[in-house]
Amino acid sequence: MKIFLAQQNYHIGNFSANKEKIIKAIDRGKATGADLVLFSELCVCGYPPRDFLEFNDFINQCYESVADIARHATDVAVLIGAPARNPQKEGKDLFNAAFFLYEGKVQAEVHKTLLPNYDIFDEYRYFEPAFLWQCIPFKGKKLAVTICEDIWNLGDNPLYRITPMEELIKESPDVMLNLSASPYNYAADQVRHSIIKAHTVKYGLPMLYCNTVGAQTEIVFDGGSLVYSAGGELVKELNYFEEDEVLIDVDAIARAKSQDPKLISEAEVSKQTAQDIAELKAVPKKEGRGETYYYSAADVGRGTNTLEYLQDEKNIAEIHKVLLLGIRDYFGKMGFTKCTLGASGGIDSAVVQALAVEALGKDAVHVLLMPSEFSSGHSVTDAEKLSQNLGNRYDIVPIKNIYNSFMQELKPLFGDLPFSLAEENNQSRSRGNLLMTLANKFNYILLNTSNKSELATGYGTLYGDMAGGLGVLGDLYKTQVYALAKHLNRAGEIIPQHILEKAPSAELRPNQKDSDSLPDYSILDSILFQYIELMQGPKEIIAQGFDEALVRRTLKLVNTAEFKRAQFCPIIRVSSKAFGVGRRMPIVGKYLS
Repeated sequence: MKIFLAQQNYHIGNFSANKEKIIKAIDRGKATGADLVLFSELCVCGYPPRDFLEFNDFINQCYESVADIARHATDVAVLIGAPARNPQKEGKDLFNAAFFLYEGKVQAEVHKTLLPNYDIFDEYRYFEPAFLWQCIPFKGKKLAVTICEDIWNLGDNPLYRITPMEELIKESPDVMLNLSASPYNYAADQVRHSIIKAHTVKYGLPMLYCNTVGAQTEIVFDGGSLVYSAGGELVKELNYFEEDEVLIDVDAIARAKSQDPKLISEAEVSKQTAQDIAELKAVPKKEGRGETYYYSAADVGRGTNTLEYLQDEKNIAEIHKVLLLGIRDYFGKMGFTKCTLGASGGIDSAVVQALAVEALGKDAVHVLLMPSEFSSGHSVTDAEKLSQNLGNRYDIVPIKNIYNSFMQELKPLFGDLPFSLAEENNQSRSRGNLLMTLANKFNYILLNTSNKSELATGYGTLYGDMAGGLGVLGDLYKTQVYALAKHLNRAGEIIPQHILEKAPSAELRPNQKDSDSLPDYSILDSILFQYIELMQGPKEIIAQGFDEALVRRTLKLVNTAEFKRAQFCPIIRVSSKAFGVGRRMPIVGKYLS
């Protein structure tokens, strides 16, 4: 049996475009001689559809698309993902389903059992878990079909009480197929490989895992679909951050130990599989055969040097691609073509500007330089040099007179009160007003330049430098921003060296430096990572050698700034715990605040 994997980029609710993309892939699969074409989770409607699922019309359009696609599944079978209605009155109205299409109609439905309800996921809000498990018979084979989370119930503390494969294996299937929508974080690929390899080792079956690709607002799906042999060896890894497809001979990988085209005997496979099963223990990490199995993203970064992990070249190179994909898809799927941002001459705005030009083209980027009386001379010259390097349009709009007008009108209220944070923030809001007005006038999207360190500690101005339609760096710590800047300069200077070297500053008062308000970023980011990503409390963090007063002050800053983050724009997600939909904290909570 030959199976064609179609790793594609879908648009939520764009049924016509999704359907056209799927049908074209079916035709390409036919042309390769495929028996079956495998797609990803909820590909018909796009993932995650969220409250669209509550509209009956939306579900009707899903069914209409499935019927249209089925008409193209005549002499080739197709597995696609779409919501399915629950015929029973009890439980949720829908299943997260895979539809098996053949001979022009739906031959079978498979329902997702394990419904994630953590991080960015909220599937149990909409779907009923499966209660029946059956393999799909096709051309003399039995297909064990699962959907994304169904294969993620591993480790010494599994999240769910049941694992679908434990039921499906009772029917002696020949191959495992998984339709997935697994988002990117900089540990995701290691965890996926561990999960899938563990299944092939445990059950002695090959697995074909088809992931989606593309950005859906803040969530980026990275692709990287996988094929593992029955012997637990990687056969194929599809490209990351782009559409890709491949034809797989299932019979070959059921016998093959590795990518080596030379096949081995069933007895040898069985022997190897037994050895692997004996070594595979249900623990978060497993050492065996010289490798580590990871079943959680938090395990990947745990126990390593935080800064080295955050700035790892592999992670930074991937983040670069993720941010480009996130920007392109946000603009493309929203129907926008141009952007603006405030160019301060600092590292954050420089990186966002460079990414925007790379993602959208230099003619699509229009930046404003908005110096104040507190701006250093190099702020303007550094920003000008960057725009000259990139070739994008820039304009200089000083805010001194605008700021003074605000303050003049407020003087009767402020009286003789001394200069304070209010005056600092007024400068930032003056800039935010100009940028939003420019965006409104020319139909631009304002790209926000705040980083994760700033957002975590509340070091930003609501309706000022926190304004924007998309947060590009909101899931990157400051130290990662510097690492990304160096990565962007790897083939030659794009970001001027002086921007990389000078001390970061908001320049809202004379001689201001970030270090006046925040600890050194190398220390701050290490504390923040432990608290936000690894969910370590103050005692655990202090025990690692960090100053107690600094830890408690930092965590207090994080928790008291929740009201600011609640009003922030969507953030492109690169970590396992980004601000936004995946991190839900009470605004009025007292814990650590």
